[in-house]
Amino acid sequence: MTIVDRRKLLSAYEVERERFVALHPASRAASLESGNLLGGVPMAWMSRWAGDFPIVFAEAHGAGFTDIDGNRYVDFCLGDTGAMVGHGLEQIADALYAQALRGITTMLPSQDAAWVAGELAARFGCAKWQMAMTATDANRFVLRFARHLTNRPKVLVFDWCYHGTVDEAFATLDAEGAVVKRPGTIGTPVPLDQTTRVVQFNDLDALEQALAHGDVAAVLAEPALTNIGIVLPDEGYHRGLRDLCTKYGTILIIDETHTICAGPGGATKAWGLEPDMVVIGKTIGGGMPVAAYGMTESLAAQLEPTFSDPSVDTSGVGGTLTGNALALAAVRATLSTTLLQADFDRMIPLATSWTAGVAETIDRHELEWCVNQLGCRAEYWFCPPPRNGRDAAASVDNELDVYLHLFAINEGVLMTPFHNMALISPSHTQADVDRHTEVFAAAVAGII
Repeated sequence: MTIVDRRKLLSAYEVERERFVALHPASRAASLESGNLLGGVPMAWMSRWAGDFPIVFAEAHGAGFTDIDGNRYVDFCLGDTGAMVGHGLEQIADALYAQALRGITTMLPSQDAAWVAGELAARFGCAKWQMAMTATDANRFVLRFARHLTNRPKVLVFDWCYHGTVDEAFATLDAEGAVVKRPGTIGTPVPLDQTTRVVQFNDLDALEQALAHGDVAAVLAEPALTNIGIVLPDEGYHRGLRDLCTKYGTILIIDETHTICAGPGGATKAWGLEPDMVVIGKTIGGGMPVAAYGMTESLAAQLEPTFSDPSVDTSGVGGTLTGNALALAAVRATLSTTLLQADFDRMIPLATSWTAGVAETIDRHELEWCVNQLGCRAEYWFCPPPRNGRDAAASVDNELDVYLHLFAINEGVLMTPFHNMALISPSHTQADVDRHTEVFAAAVAGII
């Protein structure tokens, strides 16, 4: 197998750093003027892009955007799934404008609410729905419900999972198998082994051992791991997961926030999953902050007495802006016009082409890397195909990662930061995919 030449990598990276600075003088000036922003950015990880300073964007449309220096980019990041439908869609902008003139938030339902719930039920199969502002909120809420309904204290997650900023999701396993906080986590409120059990994805034996303790209220699961490289489930894994949750009286929550890429109803519908609860965020509002969570009829019936209790306003579920009319208008405009089967019928083949382009470069250089595809999402990783988050995390190569990202940015291609994921929107074209194939090939050739 070919090994990356580290001397070439370091030299190529320095060249790309200099090129980045030369290409982005206006963004550099903006960065120098951002002294009142903590870390120089309005949200912490905006400072973690490749390059000496963040790029400032001017406008985004469809599958691309332009920065304040006039550089144009093909956008495969799409707001890390938040803009999966593409940027600047007129039907969503029109719906937001019209609803804003009629009122944004009143703590009362709008006429869009029932349509949205019905559409989500049709897509994902869960009968009853509630809204949230983010998928993080939605996950927090369903975990509260699960603990309430089961009278159990713990949540089970998979090592190196992704569920937003839910505290329990930042638990990982150390070398001895103990539950500890993930590296980089700050301000953990309590030791995570008090709240969380962690097992490796695709390990049904470990899952059963953890559930057998009888203290797990819910399993919070992605259908496939997505934020530590795409880690796909083994054949039969989800059937086993469902059966074990049923056996031990544990609520199964499927978080589709990233795996909506599998189809209009996410992996839940595409793979025939049977969750007790579903969480979906980011994509459904076309970029407007909104999320939702659904549940089965039986769980909803158990929760009805709680919802009708006079003290429910102090239950830790909700928020005064949750379910606001503006967000619901965005969801209706999005789901009535896009993320439809016809869109996925076009997006998924483009992702397959993107995957093939990356694989061709990997194979040509005999690199021990992999590229995995999940619907209209694809990602390359610096190891053979991993079966769990531990193995994927062990192959992280920060130097290689930042070089490849920086090279792509300088060539007008934006990838998702922290990992090497590409998402295909309805606006992407074969030319966009071919451009990435060309850029990736050139970047790799420079360090072999």
